[in-house]
Amino acid sequence: MVVIVILFALVVALFLGAFFSKRRLGVLGLGLTAGAVISPLWSENAGFVVSLTGLVDEGPLVNAIAVSALILIPAVLFMFHGYTYKSIVGRLVGSLIFTLFAAALLVGPIGSIVTLTGPVGDAYQWVTSNRDYIISAGVIVIIVDFLFARTVQKSDKKHR
Repeated sequence: MVVIVILFALVVALFLGAFFSKRRLGVLGLGLTAGAVISPLWSENAGFVVSLTGLVDEGPLVNAIAVSALILIPAVLFMFHGYTYKSIVGRLVGSLIFTLFAAALLVGPIGSIVTLTGPVGDAYQWVTSNRDYIISAGVIVIIVDFLFARTVQKSDKKHR
């Protein structure tokens, strides 16, 4: 039960972070993609660093935490800088897609430490079975969103 609450809190935190930061999906998604590329390369060293903190005993949980952190850290850093949405609909849709994309990237580390059952397990199995499609579509949508992001144009008129 504790694991389900932690997973739910993680998903809600990702959604709320993306929504309230107003950052565009392209910026946050490219951060997640960068983290997904970096995580297999640094997972052993990051697992060692997490185990040195003494908060978690050595084992699969340490590696799951380390890999998850490596995936999420670049996106979390981008929540403080980058292009923003102007409309609430864009923020809502972008946050939902970001959360689904993050969940698809995190099913590997999460699946290595926990077995989920019930409705949460069904949702987890759906994301797991469609992971490749979600990631592929997510990367395409992220790139398109990034390409259509515009910088703020300052007006030529000077206000007195």
